[in-house]
Amino acid sequence: MADAGSRREFSARNRFSGVVRSIQSDGVMALVEIEAGPHRITAAITRDAVESMGLKEGEEATAVVKATSVMVMRGQE
Repeated sequence: MADAGSRREFSARNRFSGVVRSIQSDGVMALVEIEAGPHRITAAITRDAVESMGLKEGEEATAVVKATSVMVMRGQE
């Protein structure tokens, strides 16, 4: 187990550092919105994860994204 001050290692390469803009908890889940530059990223994570990380609005956080598939379509459906 790593020290509390060391950086965790992930295989995901897509990281978006920013500021937590909102946390909406409902039951066991929470939606966390991070403003990363011109982008807003919303992640659905457990309420326990929010509490164990001590996430609060206005604090810095990083969205770590790993996707097995990303699709792009031109125009509107």
